[in-house]
Order: sequence, then structure tokens, then C-alpha cells
Amino acid sequence: MGLTLTEKILKAHLVDGEMVKGQEIGIKIDQTLTQDATGTMAYLEFEAIGVPRVKTERSVAYIDHNTLQSGFENADDHRFIGSVAKKHGIYFSRPGNGICHQVHLERFGIPGKTLIGSDSHTPTGGGIGMIAIGAGGLDVAVAMGGGAYYITCPQVVKVNLTGKLNSWTSAKDVILEVLRRLTVKGGVGKVIEYCGEGVKTLSVPERATITNMGAELGATTSIFPSDEITKQFLEAQQRGDVWQPLSADDDAVYDEVVDINLSELKPLSACPHSPDNIKSVAELKGMKIDQVCIGSCTNSSLLDMMKVAHILKGNKVHAGVSLAIAPGSKQVLKMMADMGLLSDIIDAGARILESACGPCIGMGQSPNSKGISLRTFNRNFLGRSGTKDGQIYLVSPEVAAYSAINGVFSDPTELGEMPNFILPEKFTINDNMIELPEPEETMDNIEILRGPNIKPYPNTSPLLDTIEAPVSLKVEDNITTDHIMPAGAKILPLRSNIPAISQHCFTVCDETFPTRAKELGQSIIVGGSNYGQGSSREHAALAPLYLGIKAVLVKSFARIHRANLINAGILPLTFVNEEDYDAISQGDVLSLENVRKLVEDGVSELTVINKTTGKEIPVLCELSGRTKDIMLAGGLLDYTRENMKK
Repeated sequence: MGLTLTEKILKAHLVDGEMVKGQEIGIKIDQTLTQDATGTMAYLEFEAIGVPRVKTERSVAYIDHNTLQSGFENADDHRFIGSVAKKHGIYFSRPGNGICHQVHLERFGIPGKTLIGSDSHTPTGGGIGMIAIGAGGLDVAVAMGGGAYYITCPQVVKVNLTGKLNSWTSAKDVILEVLRRLTVKGGVGKVIEYCGEGVKTLSVPERATITNMGAELGATTSIFPSDEITKQFLEAQQRGDVWQPLSADDDAVYDEVVDINLSELKPLSACPHSPDNIKSVAELKGMKIDQVCIGSCTNSSLLDMMKVAHILKGNKVHAGVSLAIAPGSKQVLKMMADMGLLSDIIDAGARILESACGPCIGMGQSPNSKGISLRTFNRNFLGRSGTKDGQIYLVSPEVAAYSAINGVFSDPTELGEMPNFILPEKFTINDNMIELPEPEETMDNIEILRGPNIKPYPNTSPLLDTIEAPVSLKVEDNITTDHIMPAGAKILPLRSNIPAISQHCFTVCDETFPTRAKELGQSIIVGGSNYGQGSSREHAALAPLYLGIKAVLVKSFARIHRANLINAGILPLTFVNEEDYDAISQGDVLSLENVRKLVEDGVSELTVINKTTGKEIPVLCELSGRTKDIMLAGGLLDYTRENMKK
């Protein structure tokens, strides 16, 4: 029996466990990336581990999130990250060089390698045949120190692509169609592997758009084969020497198969407030819009910008629309200028933003109150844009540009036959905004620069013998990390200061939660299904840790957030019977008696006693040997330090 591409790469990197689906495995990590919103904490954690030099083949620190410097905090964080990178063997991509995933694809990604990043859209690297996984910052810190990265050995879903995209239908529509079918929960515990004759019709930037937004499926990652198209892309980046052909065996067996005929797809949109709330653009046609934003790690490639410039050329942005465009990297921006694309876009009335994440994480360009904003981004969660009642629609660059001209939701297929957009044979290469690390022999000469906003990792403690605490918050299904720990220009600068940022924890749902939780001292959160979907931000676990949260009891977890809770020493529990969710109210006192001994003994089914009502509720605490030891130690940082002493 043959192997899938996913299985081949995982097997080649296996260092712990067996390739049995559903069981935990540890894999060697070749590359890591961080961005500045998660990077400061990741490097504080790396320092705490005590390894003097990264042990990966390549680790890169990017500055792309917190680039709106309205106070000293972001600039201080950037200086800290830059100095840590120089000292500890990490490449440093300076502010303005571009979005981490776009730059990594251009300059560092290698087919067949493993990559983890402290950003949930790290699966972008799957566009060139990498196993690229989003993870919490502490997991990335451990990998930089030479430790394995642990995942549940995934099921592999084959998405069989046939046909070819029609004019003005795009890669964005492919992933929106996958989301329409599988939903934001449909990829949990799975890797999405794209195969079929239709793959050959998609360029690397198009493939990367699809794998990037696979994060919204809840998938471990997504991957395309490495073929001649991959080779052409890497050769154009003057990196052809790292290419190798990679694909699944012809007799590979998949756990699930999804068939998509590219020729049948039409332009689609994800409507507020979820990436799987899909409608056709034809259904939305004529709706008045207020804003259009083009960019993000999903749709900011040179190919995207070529199409946008073509649509805008000779036209004018509608008087009632604000159009903002952020190219994905310095390379993209420079080539846009050289090719005349930038002039066409500026002439049309677009506002050019720096090469960074920008509006995608609420860093500027918030829409007007109740404003309808079309965005080429990957998430449209409630309030993420910075406007609580903003109505965010996720669309392709083609739909976005054409709608910006017309002032209403518009279908670009009306434009007729699309020109054949061909990427250059050679990209402009200028890596002068990537700083190399100091040689190992002189690394001790580098001073780490710490600003006053940078605070230590929160205190942790071993798992208690018994947990008895009130429910400080009860929330519903599909709680995102944006609900738990909001982003945006006001809050992101506090990412290196857990005591300060914790004051914003869950305020999207309940403004009184931080004060209440802190006053209680210890408490428990109860939630619905797919709890913690979205970003890899470990702050969504660290802030609750600081506020005294000892356990989270839900119907089901999103993968990365559950791992981050364990890393922080917060007990993750799921209902055996989901209807028991209704048997708990906010304020009820819950008790887990002898929980430490039960976890030590490997007991997975525990009993929660609702002291307020007297009801006994069976719950699952599914921990492997390693995650059990992490919980007992009080979190991954304590566990790692203890094991380094042995």
C-alpha cells in the first residue's frame, strides 16, 4: 500500500511514536518562523529554556503584525526580537520587508521540509510541498531548542481537483468551496492534500492561497505536491537548487476524498461572521459596499496584484468606497513599481499600505460603523476588523477590485475573457532587509534590548490535587481566539505584557470577565463546540492562566488552542455527553476531586461534581504520556526545563 505525500514527509521526520492515526507522534522540525505579535513571548520562552543557539536548519523572525507604532511598545518589541535573533542564530526580517508567510514562501521555504510557525497561517508553506503547521509560541521555542513537535497523527483528506478555473474565478474560490463543504470544523485532526490533474493548472501563489486558508478548516495543515510548477517558482526566486519532486504514491489510500471540478466554480464570498458562511457573488450582486481591502498573507502575491492592477487600470475607485491595498512583500511592491502596476493602482484612487498584515489583524483601516467591507483576507470574525458592528465579507482580489470600481458587490465574470497572467521568469531579489545572525563565536557580544513593556512569562504551578472553583464564564459554540484575546491596534502592543493584555481577555463576550476572574482567584470556563478556533496566539491561554483559570470544559476544542492550554498548564476537559453543557450555569461551583492522582494514573474519564446543583457530570481528560507529564509539571516550559536537567 502506497503512502500519501503527508505520510511520506511525516515518516521521514518521525522521532517519537508510531505512524498510527489518532496517536501522538513527535516530528523533527527543520524550520521555524515567528511574527512580532507572538514572537516576543516566544523568544522570552526560548530564553527561559536556556539553549544558547537555535538548533534548526533555519529559523526566521518576522516583523509584520505590530507595525502601527502609536506608542513605544511595538518599537521596543521589534528591538528586542532583533537583538534576540542576532544573538541566538535567527534570521531577522525587518519591518517593511513583508508578511512572514509571503516572504518565507519566496526566500526560505523548501519542498519536503517541516516548518512550524507561531502563526496559524503557517500552512501557506504547503503551497510548495512543505509540512507547515501553525503552533503556539512555546512549541516553536522548544523546536528552536532542538525539541520535537508533537501532533496527533492525522487523517489525510484527498481533495481531487479536475478541470481548470474559468476567467475571473480564482484560487480563493477553491478554498471557499472547500470551506462551504467541510465547514470550519471539518478539518480538525486532518491534513488536506490536493491532488489531481487540476493541480497542474494552479501556480504556486494560487496553491499558497488555498493552503493558507486551510487553517480556517481547523486542519493540521494543507499541502500540494512539489512539481515542475514548484520548480519554476523556485528557479524564478533563484532557489532552484532546493527543489525536489514530491507527490503521493499512485496507490496511496486516503481517509476521505473530496472531488472539485475547477471548471464548475463561480466567484464566492464568505459572509459575516464566519469563513464557512458561503454565498455566491451572484447572490450578493448589487449590495452597496463601503470599503475594500486587498492584501494579507492570503492574497498579496505579485499574481494577485497583476490581476488587481489590470481591473483598476483606466478606472476610478467609486466615490463611496475606500480602497486600501497592501502588497505582501518588499519584493512584490518593488516589482509592482517596476512593471507599472503601482501607477495603475494609484491612478485609480487606491490607498497604498505598507507590506504588512495591517487591516487583517485590525491594525488600521477599520470600516465605518455598520460598514460593509470586502476583504481578500482569511477571517471575518465578529469585531476582528476593529469595528464591532462591521460587516466583513471575504472575497477574491478579482471580486474586490471590480466591486471597488462599481461601489456595489460585483461579479468579475462580467469582464469577459481574462488575459493570461504570466509570472516573470525571474523575480527581483534583494534581501537587504533580512539581517543575518551573529556568528556563534561572537554571539556573547550581543546585548539583548528589553523595553519596559516586556514582562516575564506568567507564573505556573503543578496540577492541583483537587480543583474546586466557580464557573467564571460560560460561552457558546465557535468561540474564536479573537473572542478570547482580541487583536487590533490598541491591544496588540500589549502582547509582551500578559498582566496588561489580560485586562482585555474575553471582553468581546463579557466586559466584566477579567475583573471577575481575577477577584475569584481560581475559576473554570465552560464552552461549546470548536472552542478556540482561529489564531495560534498562545496569549488566548496565557491571559486566562494569569487570571486564575484552572480548567476549560467544552464540547470540543480547536487543535492549536487545546495544545496551548496544555502548554500553559490549564486542564482541557470535554463533555462525554454534550447535553450536560446545559446543566451548568455561570457562577456554579465545580469540583474535580483527586484530579492529580487520576491524571497520574492515566484515567481519561473523570467526574465533575456541580456543587451548586449536586449533579455529577462525566468528562474526558484525554492526555497522552507526554501531555500528561506536561500537565502534572504545570505546563510545557516547566516540563522542558525539568527534562533538560535529567
